Amino acid sequence: MSLTAVRILLLGQSPSDAQSVREALADARVGSFIVEWEPRFADGLERLRGNEITAVLLDLSPPDCQGSAAFAEIRRVAPHVPVLVVGSPDDVVVRQAVACGAQDYIRRDRLDSYTLPRALARVIERQAAEEALHFEQQRADITLNSIGDAVLSTDLTNRVTYLNPVAERMTGWSRQDAFGRPLVDVFRIVDATTRQPTRNPMEEAIQLDRVAGLTPNCLLVGRDGLETAIEDSASPIHDRRGQVIGAVIVFKDVGEARAAAVQIVHLAQHDVLTDLPNRLLLNDRLTQAIALAQRHRHHLAVLFLDLDRFKHVNDSLGHVIGDALLQSVARRLMTCVRGSDTVSRQGGDEFLVLLSEIARADDAAASAQKIIAALVAPHEIAHHQLHITGTIGISVYPDDGRDAETLIKCADTAMYHAKERGRNRFQFFERDMHARAVERQWIEAGLHLALTRREFVLYYQPKVDLDTGMICGTEALLRWVHPERGLMSPKEFVPIAEDGGLMVPIGQWVLGEACRQARAWIDEGRRPLAMAVNISAVEFQDPGFLGHLRMVLRDSGLDARYLELELTESALIQHNGAPALVLQALKEMGVQVAIDDFGTGYSSLSYLRKLPVNVLKIDQSFVHEISAVPLGTSLVCAVISMGKSLGLRVVAEGVETKEQLAFLQAEGCAEGQGFYFSRPLVAGQFALLPETGLPVVWASAN
Repeated sequence: MSLTAVRILLLGQSPSDAQSVREALADARVGSFIVEWEPRFADGLERLRGNEITAVLLDLSPPDCQGSAAFAEIRRVAPHVPVLVVGSPDDVVVRQAVACGAQDYIRRDRLDSYTLPRALARVIERQAAEEALHFEQQRADITLNSIGDAVLSTDLTNRVTYLNPVAERMTGWSRQDAFGRPLVDVFRIVDATTRQPTRNPMEEAIQLDRVAGLTPNCLLVGRDGLETAIEDSASPIHDRRGQVIGAVIVFKDVGEARAAAVQIVHLAQHDVLTDLPNRLLLNDRLTQAIALAQRHRHHLAVLFLDLDRFKHVNDSLGHVIGDALLQSVARRLMTCVRGSDTVSRQGGDEFLVLLSEIARADDAAASAQKIIAALVAPHEIAHHQLHITGTIGISVYPDDGRDAETLIKCADTAMYHAKERGRNRFQFFERDMHARAVERQWIEAGLHLALTRREFVLYYQPKVDLDTGMICGTEALLRWVHPERGLMSPKEFVPIAEDGGLMVPIGQWVLGEACRQARAWIDEGRRPLAMAVNISAVEFQDPGFLGHLRMVLRDSGLDARYLELELTESALIQHNGAPALVLQALKEMGVQVAIDDFGTGYSSLSYLRKLPVNVLKIDQSFVHEISAVPLGTSLVCAVISMGKSLGLRVVAEGVETKEQLAFLQAEGCAEGQGFYFSRPLVAGQFALLPETGLPVVWASAN
C-alpha cells in the first residue's frame, strides 16, 4: 500500500464498533489510515460525493442501513470506491452485496489490528487492479479499432468472437452479424492458383498452441464475392492458467499487426516495472520445465528471493527510488542465470528464479551464492549509493515437490527460515520446515487471542546494588501461560509476534501492567524500586509510543523516575534522528533509559555521548565468560570503564556464580542481575524477597 495515508469511511457502525475500528487501524503495521465515521447513512453518502474517500467499511446490519439497498446507493454515488462489508458469509445481505460488486467481506470478530488493515489493503489493491485492467482493456479495444490492419478472433470451436472495423470492411461482415458464426462463413480463404480452400491458420494455432502463418498466395473472399490478396498470421489466445481459449488472426500488414499482438501478449505476461516474466508466465514455464524434467529424468530448482529491509528504502527515499532499485536488482539477476533459466518478479520485493535443469543440488547453491554476491555491490541510483542484500530459499524437483505450486511454496518456506538465521544467505528446503511453519502458524493464531483471554503474565527479577546488597530495582519479564502448553518463554513467541504485527499491543499491555504493579508495591508500603521494562524496536518506533507511555504513567499513578525503559542498540541507531527526539522527550518526562545487551550491537562511543541514556546493561554472554575467556573479561572491564567515564550506571546481566560476582565488585560494577541472586518470580513471590540479605552481602565479605 502507498505510504500516503488512505481515508476510510465507516458506515453503519455503532459508536463502540467505530471506536474499535479506529483503534485497530491506529495500531496497524500495514499502511496508514485516516478513519472517518458517519453515524447517519445519508451523511455518509454525502461524504462519498466529495471524492476523498479511498475505501468504505460497511456494516449492513443496523436498520438504518437498509440492507443491500444501502450498498446499491453507495455504488451509485461512488462506483469506483471499494467496499469491504462487515458480516458473515452466511448472511444473505452480505452475499447479495458481494454478488453485486462489494470487493470482499470481513467477519465481525476479525476487526483487529492485524486482519482489518490487511483486508482493507487487499480490497484497495484489488480495486486498483480492476481499474487498471479496465483501462488496459479499453486501451486494447481502442488500439484494435484504430490500427490499419484487420483483426479477427475465434473461440475453441472456431466461431467468430470479434472483428475490428478493418476486418468488417474486408470480409463484408459486421461484427454483430459475424458473432458466433463458423469461421469458414466469415473468413473464406482460397489458393489464388488452384482456387481451392486453403489451410486455415486459426485451427493450427489452436491445435498446436503456436503462431501459424497463412499459406502463400492466398485470397480472402468477401461476403460480396470480392477477392483480396492477403498476408497474415494467427496466434493462440490463453487464459490465466496458460490454456488456449481461442485464436486471433491479423490480415494484410503482417509485420505491424504481429508486433501489436506480441505486445499485448507481452504486457499480459510480464511485470510492468522490471519487464521480467510475471507470476503467470513463470508458472507456465515452471509447469513446462517440470514436464521436461519428468520426461528426461533430470532435476530443476526454484529459488525464492526476498530483498532484506527493502521497505526501509521505500520509507526513507520514496517509491521512485525504490522502483529504480528493483529495476537494478532485476538487471543483476539476469546476469546470474543462463538463457534457458527464468527470472520472474512475483510482486513487491520478491523474485523467483527457475533453474530449468541442474545436475545436482550444488548447482542451485552456486547460483544462489552468485546472486547474493551480485546484490551486495552498491546500486548507484539518483545520486544515492544504495546497499541491499537478499535472502534465498531453494526447492529442488522432484525431491521437494512435483508441481509448480508445491515447489514455490517450499522455496518460500526455506527463504523464511533463512531469514530467521540472519538474512543475506540461502537455505535449502528441509522436510521439518513444513512442521515448523505449521507450528509458527499455530502460535500466531494463539497470540491473537492471548491478550483478550488474559494469558500473559509478568515475572519479576530483582536487580541488586553490588555495594550494599540491597534490591535496587526489578525487571519485568513477559511470559505466556498457554492453555495447552503451559508457561512459554518469550523466545518461543516474541519473534512471531513482531513479524505478525502483534508486538505493539502486547508491549503496551506489558508496560501498563508493570507500572501498575510497581505502584501497587509502593501503596503496600514497600520501598520504591525502579521498574525496568523491555521495549522492542517496533514499539519504540510506533508513532503512538510516547502518548501511550504518558497515559500509562497517568493511569497507574507511578512517578516517572521509577520507570526504566530498556532498549537495544539497534533500536537506537535506526531511522535517522527520530530515536534521539524520543529519548529527549523521555528525559524531560523523567523516565530512565537503559541500553540493553550492550556490546552485542554497534557499541559506538560516539552515539553513546549523543543520546540521553542513563544505564548500560552488560550482555550476559560476556558475564558468563568472566575468568573463562580472557577476551570476555577484558570486554566486561571495558564496558564498566566506559560507563563510568560517561557517568552511566552499569548493570551486569546473567550473574550466576560467586566468582562472577566477586569480579564485578572488584571492577566497580554498580548493579547485578541473574540467577545467583534470584530467578524471575511472580509478583506475589517477589514481594516476599528480603530487601537485604541476598547472596551479594556475604560474597563481598569473602
